[in-house]
Amino acid sequence: FLRLYKSSTQNAACTSCVGFKHTRSLTHTCKASSFNNRHRASSFNESARRAERKAMSSGVWFPTAGLLAWLCCLSLGPVQGGKVLVMPVDGSHWLSMKILVKELSQRGHQITVLVPESSLLIKTSDGYETEIYKVPYTQAELDENFNKLKEGVFIKAPGIQDLFANVQRLVNFTSLQVIGCEGLLNDGTLMNRLRGSGFELMLTDPFLPCGSVLAKMFSIPTVYFLRGLPCELDIKANKCPSPVSYLPVAFSGNTNHMNFPQRVKNYMTSILESYLCKIMYQHFDDLASRRFGGDMTYRELISHGAIWLLRYDFTFEWPRPLLPNMVLIGGINCAKKAPLPADLKEFVDGSGDAGFVVFTLGSMVSDMPEEKSKLFLDAFRQIPQRVVWRYTGKLPKDVPKNVRVMKWLPQNDLLAHPNAKLFMTHGGTHGIYEGICNGVPMLMFPLFGDQGDNVVRMVSRGVAEKLSIFDVTPETLLATLKKITNDNGYKQRMTELSQIHLDRPVPPLDLAVFWTEFVLRHKGAEHLRIAAHDLNWIQYHSLDVVGFLAVVLIIVSWLTLKCCLFSIRKCCGKRITKKKSE
Repeated sequence: FLRLYKSSTQNAACTSCVGFKHTRSLTHTCKASSFNNRHRASSFNESARRAERKAMSSGVWFPTAGLLAWLCCLSLGPVQGGKVLVMPVDGSHWLSMKILVKELSQRGHQITVLVPESSLLIKTSDGYETEIYKVPYTQAELDENFNKLKEGVFIKAPGIQDLFANVQRLVNFTSLQVIGCEGLLNDGTLMNRLRGSGFELMLTDPFLPCGSVLAKMFSIPTVYFLRGLPCELDIKANKCPSPVSYLPVAFSGNTNHMNFPQRVKNYMTSILESYLCKIMYQHFDDLASRRFGGDMTYRELISHGAIWLLRYDFTFEWPRPLLPNMVLIGGINCAKKAPLPADLKEFVDGSGDAGFVVFTLGSMVSDMPEEKSKLFLDAFRQIPQRVVWRYTGKLPKDVPKNVRVMKWLPQNDLLAHPNAKLFMTHGGTHGIYEGICNGVPMLMFPLFGDQGDNVVRMVSRGVAEKLSIFDVTPETLLATLKKITNDNGYKQRMTELSQIHLDRPVPPLDLAVFWTEFVLRHKGAEHLRIAAHDLNWIQYHSLDVVGFLAVVLIIVSWLTLKCCLFSIRKCCGKRITKKKSE
């Protein structure tokens, strides 16, 4: 029966499997499937063929088409491979993007990753090609600057003065990154090699500007991969509504349910934020203006992104408006799990009903002052659970027997273990999604960046508790550990949250791959770009319409008033004339 269907029908059948019409190489895949299954098809007896022809003649052929689609999908290969240039952001941002990069590579796409010669986490790989570019700092300087940043979080609580210090630190960081980007752009040999490679797509994190600049220079569409940008620049660049009446501004400490004083605070914070953002993005704006002339800003530059792959999920984020080119892929990092190493599996399996605790402060902070590590060990010594702790610093000699210290740990695989009782984390999005995916309650120690806001979200959902890393004591830590592990409510609420998060029609990694390939197939996604980009501020808010209607109303009111006055004078004048005549 496979011979009864022409190429167009084969395409349609495959399309029904994967959910899109433009399949490029899928027709050939289905033909291969047809060829491979020819012997099975020929084994159908004559009565089956007659029944099929009768069904088709009467229009009832859906089961057969469904079978054909199933056979095609058994051997579906990747869409015809495209050439993708990747400009990542170093650090934890790369850990999530790397998952998509590897998946695209496995599906037959040619991936080239631009890597700075001094890097924290971006390494070469067999799965993709790399191009190394020079940066104006050494590896030692990079490590030293980051160590200074993380040391401060263990000393004192953050205050208002730290906000301005952080802004200044970010300004210095952006200045350094722009210098590095200029070095890449001025490297004639590398740029000629990249330009001649025929890339079809730029995959980048807009936290840094170089990927967007390269995409515009090479005239290729851009797919952005991110959680969010400071000052919601991604939201503003997309012209996406973001009312401060119910969406908390970063660092405000508010939830999405605010009373009047909190809304006042949120509004004032948004005004302060808009001022600070002009300072923070000044170097990015200057780079865009120098490269493309005129009044080009970084916000305008990134507004031309075809698709925005947002590591969002509303089990974690506050519900908010979205636009058609914004795709939610929160939880992309916890799709695949691997077996635990034998020795580690034996340790966690032996935890029994008490279970075990996973403790890590993220990929960037793996040690702490010795007195801090001692107080954590003092608390761990008094709990029945075993503890798996990622730590690379100096430890006291008397490490409790229930604590296993590791320089690296398979975090997602550990959290997937049925004995995992608690996840002690700094509140990074990577770890939070792994906790949600696996339904493990959290004890959170926010350090810097957006982690404070992340913690507010999880605590408000009743699945986590918060402690301050700078003033935590063994007593408060022990009490909080017991509170979470002994109260089944935390586990129940997190399990419900996990079930909601996992109940989706398409896994986030597959969704990210689909939309990336969609942009490759169609050379962009211009049909998803809203017309608000073509309006100025006055037109967007319909102030010109309001002004026009106000003028019309004033004119009509004035004419009406004049008519009334004229009528009154006429009536009164007639009465006066009549009285005089009498």
